[in-house]
Amino acid sequence: MSKKNIITIFLSAICTLPLWGGQQYYAFLKGDTLRIGNNYMERAMLWNNGAPVTISLTDKQHGKNIPVQGKQPDFSIVKGIPTDATFTVNEIPTNGIHASYLQATVACTIGSLNIERRYRIYADCPAIACDTYLKGQVELYQNKEDNRSNADRKNIEHTADMATGVKTPTLDRLQLSGNHWSARTIEFFDYTDWNDNLVTGRTWLPYRRNTYRGNLLFAHDVATRQGFFFLKEAPSSSTQLHYSGSDFVADFSDFMVVGLGIASHDVKPDSWTRVYGCVTGIYTGGEQEALTALRLYQKQLRHHTAAQDEMIMLNTWGDRSQDAKIDEAFCLAELDRAARMGITLFQLDDGWQSGKSPNSKTAGGSFKDIWKNTGYWTPNPTKFPHGLKPIVEKGKKLGIRIGLWFNPSIQNDFADWQKDAQAIIGLYKKYGICCFKIDGLQIPTKTAEQNLRRLFDTVLEQTNYEVIFNLDATAGRRGGYHYMNEYGNIFLENRYTDWGNYYPYRTLRNLWMLSRYVPAEKMQIEFLNKWRNADKYDAADPFA
Repeated sequence: MSKKNIITIFLSAICTLPLWGGQQYYAFLKGDTLRIGNNYMERAMLWNNGAPVTISLTDKQHGKNIPVQGKQPDFSIVKGIPTDATFTVNEIPTNGIHASYLQATVACTIGSLNIERRYRIYADCPAIACDTYLKGQVELYQNKEDNRSNADRKNIEHTADMATGVKTPTLDRLQLSGNHWSARTIEFFDYTDWNDNLVTGRTWLPYRRNTYRGNLLFAHDVATRQGFFFLKEAPSSSTQLHYSGSDFVADFSDFMVVGLGIASHDVKPDSWTRVYGCVTGIYTGGEQEALTALRLYQKQLRHHTAAQDEMIMLNTWGDRSQDAKIDEAFCLAELDRAARMGITLFQLDDGWQSGKSPNSKTAGGSFKDIWKNTGYWTPNPTKFPHGLKPIVEKGKKLGIRIGLWFNPSIQNDFADWQKDAQAIIGLYKKYGICCFKIDGLQIPTKTAEQNLRRLFDTVLEQTNYEVIFNLDATAGRRGGYHYMNEYGNIFLENRYTDWGNYYPYRTLRNLWMLSRYVPAEKMQIEFLNKWRNADKYDAADPFA
């Protein structure tokens, strides 16, 4: 009996498994066709020696099939013929954070490069995610996507004039049928200290080969109202690693996700490197159905609970006092005020720790070589002579959780991530603190990204997944709105009346525009003391 037959028999026996919510998911290889799906959708692919080619997308809820005419592999990174193909299926149970899912792994080797495509199939979800891992040696295609203006190209008089002759590493691909597709791409912007327009969309009709930016692409056939979406699980376009200028390529009804976020040197011979992810979802109808399908997927990534995820937060950095006021007496008094206001989480920002940051009111602080001071992340003995115990105990009596600000050691691509992780774990064990605001991040390389994930994963695993990270999105190269979402929520922006740039309607506008594509409960927005700097605003300003 061949290896392929053994795999097929094994998978046929386990292709329907119980899942979160009592629904089913499956993945099996039969003949030359690989099928993965659940009660919402199915994606069928030609096996193609372990380099699958999508040939069908089925919307089971509406009994409709999106016609696909796939000829090229969904994932393309190097030239060559795939060998040593394998297919395995594992059920990944919930860890209390993400929903349980079926992981279907397609692996192959092309030359000296090992490729694993790990599909995540959830139950009650009209979308299937795919995480791609690489190991070995590779010379990536040089991204030759022609980003010049179409005005600089030759006029089209003959079929040969339409050829573009480009080769771009492709993260995922749907080669569809039909001439009446309409598409919309959504681009997001973070580093909100510099941006106050965080979402922009573009609606277009696919024509000849063109490139588009954004984390999201929605497309539907205007004749049948059948649609699909791509979610590129990556930072915002402007902060992605090794960004070539686009996230999607469309050539009539051929849609591609591009930009893997790696260079050749990021792929190692002895360890797996994870590239940016891609989610493919389906819907029938209009925008509401498309957004509902997207939201159902996003809800799988982190199980939202009131006790852990919901918070009305008071922060000691408020009123621009920075770290000047924070000490035991101040915090105890603030807790009384917080209780009167209905605050549920009191966050001690920069200044609680023994080490001094460069954002301190007093000079001499630094984030460089933090771990030369082994006590950097212990309570400042002058400000907190009894440690944080009095603060935590009073918070418990008042029903208020205590959170802490934390700035990982950014030098050398977070090389000290293990020390950072142990510092957080130590604070959790000693004081029961479960919420940490993560600030000051810079993710300039794949190594930095990998080490940061190791930090977060280690903390979660060693705290029984009770810790939540409040991820600052105000500056630097960070995860944005669609990357590392499983770790917690997003501290969206800093605005200060001192500079006359805080207007409540603008903050609410940002929340409203983002909430179309990102769950609103994932974002933390500010309400300031607007009376503190009334003189900084024109008395006639109706929005002050």
